[in-house]
Amino acid sequence: MRSLSLIAAAAVLAACGGQPSEAQTPPAAGTSLETRPANTNYQPAFPGQTRAPLKSAGIAFDTVTVAEGLQRPWGLAFLADGRMLVTEKGGTLRIVGKDGKLSDPVGGVPAVDAKGQGGLLDVVVGPDGLIYWSFAEPRADGNGTAVARGKLDGNALTDVKVIWRMTPTYNGDKHYGSRLAFSKDGFLFITTGERSDMAGRMQAQKLDAAFGKVIRILPDGAVPKDNPFTSVAGALPTIWSYGHRNIQSAAIHPKTGELWTVEHGPRGGDELNVARRGKDYGWPTINYGNEYSGGPIGEGLTQKAGMEQPLYYWDPVIAPSGMAFYEADLFPAWKGSVFIGGMKDKDLVRLTLEGEKVVGEERLLKDLGQRIRDVRVGPDGAVYVLTDGGSLIKLVPKA
Repeated sequence: MRSLSLIAAAAVLAACGGQPSEAQTPPAAGTSLETRPANTNYQPAFPGQTRAPLKSAGIAFDTVTVAEGLQRPWGLAFLADGRMLVTEKGGTLRIVGKDGKLSDPVGGVPAVDAKGQGGLLDVVVGPDGLIYWSFAEPRADGNGTAVARGKLDGNALTDVKVIWRMTPTYNGDKHYGSRLAFSKDGFLFITTGERSDMAGRMQAQKLDAAFGKVIRILPDGAVPKDNPFTSVAGALPTIWSYGHRNIQSAAIHPKTGELWTVEHGPRGGDELNVARRGKDYGWPTINYGNEYSGGPIGEGLTQKAGMEQPLYYWDPVIAPSGMAFYEADLFPAWKGSVFIGGMKDKDLVRLTLEGEKVVGEERLLKDLGQRIRDVRVGPDGAVYVLTDGGSLIKLVPKA
């Protein structure tokens, strides 16, 4: 990561909702993949921070529909026996069989607040074999992101326990964050949003609120002793990093073991970051986007001492969803890539990396015409995507 000590950043377009995108002529190889106009006149802080060149891996693949009929699916996880778990935003968890058949709703899932961007959200299988999921938890005076865990027994969850709750409670329906990722050493990372409204936005910089943060806990919800703010008076000891807007992409780097994230920008400025211990990622003090109404965010700053620069940002936005690093053998040419779901332009974003530098970008699956909500690499090496249209699809080598 680079600290904020350079110039300013570049432009962007569109909201995190995913409006129809303009028709684009494919760029020539080696030129910037993004050719549409920017939303701002900000300049990137360093070369290559935005608008990477088109870099195709030249992979021929087929798309295979694994399952259909899902209702607003959000998160995907693989069970040890090859079956899959899929969350549906309205509050149901389904098991997808190897034959693609959907189970009845899994029992034992707590009630969710499914208004707006809330609902039953991410799901992962922990190293202990338990199921962990995030959801918008309804509360007497509002709601908040929460994480629960339980044991899958047949078609029900047992011994269900909420292990973490976002504080303070907030009466809103946006920016829950909610991606979950287990580190190689067994810690659970939870991403949150800053709830979008101005009152919540300002708490992304405050250490006494879980808004706009990366949270790090033990699998039972306990606080790791080496978290960065455990000895800071008034700070939440669960905070790992702060100054985020709404992180809906998160994955552990297979080689470094660090947590990489992508967060939604406003009208421009979706950010790729490495979420590091105790670091401030700047929102809303610095960013590379504008208000949806068109004006600058705050003072219109893109850098400030003590705040981190994104590794990369998008202009216009991609509206990020799931995220997965590819290290499998099924597609050798994709090794070292990172895949990110794109809701704005309804495509799958593939980044080519050299260390922490983005050196190429490619857009796949545009012909699906569906917003991609989650991306995972299966045990078979195929790339699996969940679509808002209710399909679970996998990418396999062309027959």
